[in-house]
Amino acid sequence: MYQIKNLLENDDIRVAESKGNIKIIEYMSDLSVNPANCITQYYAARMNVRKRQALIELQDDEYILSAGAMQWTIGNIQSVADVKGVGDFLGKAIKGSVTKESTVKPKYKGTGTLMLEPTYKHLLIEDLSSWESGIVLDDGMFLACESSVRYDVIMRSNVSSALLGNQGLFSLKLSGNGLAILESPVPREELIEIELQNDVIRIDGNFAVAWSDTLEFTVEKSSKSLVGSAISSEGFVNVYRGTGKILLAPVLSDAKYTRNSLLSTFNTPSGK
Repeated sequence: MYQIKNLLENDDIRVAESKGNIKIIEYMSDLSVNPANCITQYYAARMNVRKRQALIELQDDEYILSAGAMQWTIGNIQSVADVKGVGDFLGKAIKGSVTKESTVKPKYKGTGTLMLEPTYKHLLIEDLSSWESGIVLDDGMFLACESSVRYDVIMRSNVSSALLGNQGLFSLKLSGNGLAILESPVPREELIEIELQNDVIRIDGNFAVAWSDTLEFTVEKSSKSLVGSAISSEGFVNVYRGTGKILLAPVLSDAKYTRNSLLSTFNTPSGK
């Protein structure tokens, strides 16, 4: 038996999103500051740069986390490695090496409260059942998911999309029924959701943060001719064809802003 006080009822904390047994909490002001970085923290909070955490209430179920994502647990919760044997470990090691994801993702199961590490990135709760055959993620977006969610590595259908599209040759795909927590470079309020029905979208840059597995991704010249591409100054564009959804950010996704690097930015005395 336990009680948690000064968390959800804290005036400085709001629940930004809630689905199932997951809550995304947001610290409206960062009160853990020192004189060296207080000015930076003050203006950061007013520009929506805030600490966020995912709070999961386990009810005799299981969640898979990105390695190092757990901050604390309370209750009857056990942590186990999501590995079924040597062969499974080798397979996960190969997947991790090509997708920049952790080789082994820890699994937490039982009944109790699970809090994930704070991040300055934006946290999204996605219901995988609304993505039909699955969702493909940009690098570094996976944070956690229910154990009922299947995660696989998929390879690009052609080399051009990997070499020219700035998306890599492999990506992480989530599918099945269940909830997933994603780290996004922009808030949900700014993500544009585009639904294609046997259509095509051309994007000049790495603005797509997630898309349906049913879509074909290629990289093509912006114009049918090299001269036309040179004149338009667009060069190559990312092309998605078929039927499915795309989550589009208004700014380029920057993989260097990880959970730990953002926290260290604001926790150093210089703020640099």
